[in-house]
Amino acid sequence: MAAYAVGDVQGCYGALCRLLDKLMFDESQDELWLAGDLVNRGPESAKVIRLAKSLPNIRVVLGNHDLHLLAVSTGFRQVKQTDSLEDVLKAPDSEELLSWVRHLPLLHFDPDRQCLMVHAGLHPNWSVDQGRSFARQVEGLLRDDDTYPVLLQRMYGDLPTRWSNCMDEFDKARWIINAFTRMRFCSADGELDFTQVGPPGTQPMGLHPWFNMRSPAKERIVFGHWSTLGAAMFDHVVSLDSGCAHGVLLTAINLDDQPLRFVQVACNEYLASPHF
Repeated sequence: MAAYAVGDVQGCYGALCRLLDKLMFDESQDELWLAGDLVNRGPESAKVIRLAKSLPNIRVVLGNHDLHLLAVSTGFRQVKQTDSLEDVLKAPDSEELLSWVRHLPLLHFDPDRQCLMVHAGLHPNWSVDQGRSFARQVEGLLRDDDTYPVLLQRMYGDLPTRWSNCMDEFDKARWIINAFTRMRFCSADGELDFTQVGPPGTQPMGLHPWFNMRSPAKERIVFGHWSTLGAAMFDHVVSLDSGCAHGVLLTAINLDDQPLRFVQVACNEYLASPHF
């Protein structure tokens, strides 16, 4: 059995199928890890969700576009010009697809492989156990019918950029969601920055890639989100978003390979748009 981790698919169903064929993925034995942003920008988001939902050994984490889909579907957020969510929202099985997305986790950890998957990153101040605890807090709010609409209403925004125990439950949830699904750069003391979306080296002085601020650890962290960083490997960190939704590549790795190597396919079925 192999475990394959794949970067942001973003509705590019054809590219995902081509990649799985190239990997010779065996759904009866192999695990598929999807690093969030299953939907939006590409043309076939509903097909991507249906495929993921149908696989017996699937591991998926929520990305910012997946959360945006939930907010749009409930009317708490307007559809943007760059969105391509209609095939999910108007699908005959829309309610079932949205419920499945709503119940996805923010973090997946495999203790046997000592490998953790998140969409954007694991905050430098968090241990793996702390990250898992914070993820469960937000997942509980998402899955509770009473707190779900409140969370979606209060989920958006860049503030607060610093953690405070004085924040209320939903400000804390926004901060946690931003760290898990939007983070790229932060300051030396862990303050989040959302103004910079370029690759490392383009940021102003005082900002650092989040993974450069983490202490060395035995766990490997696999993430997506950062398309301008692209497919890249660092010490115990693997970046998998290679810009599929912008017409570039869709990337996978076999987590059991030694050494790790990227497997990629070209992505042609996309809707070009700016970074979110």
